[in-house]
Amino acid sequence: MEEIKEESGQEQIEISEGAVITIHNDPVMQSALDAISIFGKHKEITIKAKGNSIPNAVAVANIITENILKGNSKIQKITVDSEPIQELGQTQSNIEIILKKI
Repeated sequence: MEEIKEESGQEQIEISEGAVITIHNDPVMQSALDAISIFGKHKEITIKAKGNSIPNAVAVANIITENILKGNSKIQKITVDSEPIQELGQTQSNIEIILKKI
């Protein structure tokens, strides 16, 4: 997998049938527009986020499926996970949202 850094701070990793986009604390609408431009080239995209960026990832997925591409896309799968942070002795939540064109 090849990792490509986007201008707005979004990370994109190419996979066989789609792309993986990592959401950070950038403005939500800008992240959604970046994701739409990538979604135009693939049948499926995966939106990933960690910690405090999770609400932004959920908002991006909702903007795409309910507003911009309503009726043309759907949320295929949502995976919620957590991983330990060794330095702090805490855990960090992760989310992965798979969007698919219909």
